[in-house]
Amino acid sequence: MYTLDNLKKEIADAINNVLGNEIVTTADFSYPPSRDMGDLSLPCFVIAKTSGKNPAEVAENLVSLLSASTAEAKSKIATIFTKGPYLNIKFKNDAFANDVSAEIKEQGDRYGNNGSGGQQKTMIEYSNSNTHKEFHIGHLRNVCFGDSIHRLMTANGYNSIPVSYINDFGIHVAKTLWAYLEYYKDAPLPVNKGYFLGQVYVRASTEVKEKPHLKDLVNFMMKKIESRVGAEYELWQNTREWSIEQLARIYEELGINFEKIYYESETIDQGRTMVDDLLAKGILKKSEGAVIADLEEHDLGVLVFLRSDGTATYPVADIPLAMKKFDDYKLDASIYVVDIRQALYFKQLFFIMKEMGYKKPMIHLGYDFVKLPDGMMSSRSGNVVTYEELKKMLADKIKTETVSRHEDWSLLRVETVVKALTNAVIKFEMLKIGAQQPITFEIENALSFQGNTAAYLLYTVARINSIITKSERNKNEIKKLEKIDLHEDLEYDLIIMLAKYPDFVKLAAKNFDPSIIAKFIFELAQAFNEYYHNVMILKAAEEQINSKLVLILGVEQVLGNGLQLLGIETIEEM
Repeated sequence: MYTLDNLKKEIADAINNVLGNEIVTTADFSYPPSRDMGDLSLPCFVIAKTSGKNPAEVAENLVSLLSASTAEAKSKIATIFTKGPYLNIKFKNDAFANDVSAEIKEQGDRYGNNGSGGQQKTMIEYSNSNTHKEFHIGHLRNVCFGDSIHRLMTANGYNSIPVSYINDFGIHVAKTLWAYLEYYKDAPLPVNKGYFLGQVYVRASTEVKEKPHLKDLVNFMMKKIESRVGAEYELWQNTREWSIEQLARIYEELGINFEKIYYESETIDQGRTMVDDLLAKGILKKSEGAVIADLEEHDLGVLVFLRSDGTATYPVADIPLAMKKFDDYKLDASIYVVDIRQALYFKQLFFIMKEMGYKKPMIHLGYDFVKLPDGMMSSRSGNVVTYEELKKMLADKIKTETVSRHEDWSLLRVETVVKALTNAVIKFEMLKIGAQQPITFEIENALSFQGNTAAYLLYTVARINSIITKSERNKNEIKKLEKIDLHEDLEYDLIIMLAKYPDFVKLAAKNFDPSIIAKFIFELAQAFNEYYHNVMILKAAEEQINSKLVLILGVEQVLGNGLQLLGIETIEEM
């Protein structure tokens, strides 16, 4: 249990002891908006309701009762006072600062983690990309969000299992292959064949939209692929590998790792057998030549499984996959990261799974769109920024800036920074905003060294490392300092923020919201930079310098830990 958690528990126990009743829990405490209101606050409304007294009166009574108590927390409490109906507690700076600093040094990269998940097996399915289509910045939001959720769940003690499900067998594949044979069969292939397929898909979508009669040819292509024999099926096998190779490279570049990758083509045949079983059980029924789940009486509309021409829709593959995941891994919960347009579909899917006997939690984590500054994107129209294009634009700008700032750096040194910062910018822009809000990706703003950006955060980490280097002290030597002595209010502000970090790790996982971590580390970086500009760290008295270095090393550790939860690696110089 962390320092702040211990204090909350000790104070709650002391209050419950003097009240003679288990009323207060650690979750009842809050953090005051300003330091003059204390470091910790307890609203007294619930206590007042149980006692029939005025909340402000209850708070006043608690001050005198707690002052006379023998709670262990008293050794770390400086004052207890009231602000209306709130009981406010201010900690003793030195004792509190030393405890927080010690646990950060002791736990290092694990600081902030907890065991609240109890090692429950939770599968997180994300990056449900399509073969034969472009991988664009909308897909980046999915993969960054899903990866961060996995990291958060792991940090909170869940046995988190990251998987991906690739749609390699849908109608979009038939469109792409039809257009490939129609327009590109004899064209020379580029190096990045997966990206090339995405361009073919755009043309195919445009052609089919403008000439509706082509849908019949696309449907015929789909049936040929589903037959799993013939030249069209062989073409599907070959081109599928082009896309899979491209996705593997993208995941490697982004530092994304999956325990397993599932493919629609592996479950679709099982799904057709399942359709017959569900028809026999009355869960599905035939309607005008199609096979559907009629969920109207549950306010969930109608879900089509097989179209009237016999071709399959998403649930024919999705349901056997869901069954396989639960059966193979004995899951306690299954989480799907898919955009908000699929909200109704997942309600339908989860309802049918429960009807089939799968009662464990199934959760859809939706997220809003990524927009360009001039409007929405559409892969069908080609109005997208692909991952390849975005990466190149960012890398070129970052390289130009880095070379201009460090003309003496080697090419390898420059490229290391460029790669790290490019990935950091992509991920932070996708995660700093809550999933329910749309993102407008503006490159110039994303690369700014001012404001809520990855560049600002990584530069703050680099600044701390620069200070340590200039101090001519070794990090390991600094960490061995057993006692620190801080004097500045801004230093204590930083200690309080560092102590709160584990709470935000818990909150972010509870709400499935990485933006909570992004906001916290941005505010921590702001607090550090205010401290840096107002306190002469290396010009302090000799006996105080080490204490200040321990403090900023703690800030670097927590910034690094928070960035790791977002999938972002730090760099020591920029």
